[in-house]
Amino acid sequence: MFQSERLAAVGLASRRRPNGLMASVTWLGGLIATVAAMAVGAVLAVFTAAAVAVIALFAGVLVFLVGLVMRARRNLTPRRRAGDGEVIEARKVDGAWVAYGWERDGR
Repeated sequence: MFQSERLAAVGLASRRRPNGLMASVTWLGGLIATVAAMAVGAVLAVFTAAAVAVIALFAGVLVFLVGLVMRARRNLTPRRRAGDGEVIEARKVDGAWVAYGWERDGR
């Protein structure tokens, strides 16, 4: 026997396929395994899509809040009141400081 004849029986073509009832059971088992694998894949795809949707929702909320903060910072520029440029006067009376000129009319 030559070396090539000994290795020829190792390939997939040399295996025997089951016949009769065993072939039907094998085919049915393969079908069930395929359906189970597709179901698991579909469930994982739904979970992945839900996770992406939640991440997108949180990112949208974050961008919205950053926009609010940036608008608040822009609007928070210091504004001068009408009487800010005035200097008030304070005098020490009997050991306590008394300030004059800070009272506003209309209060």
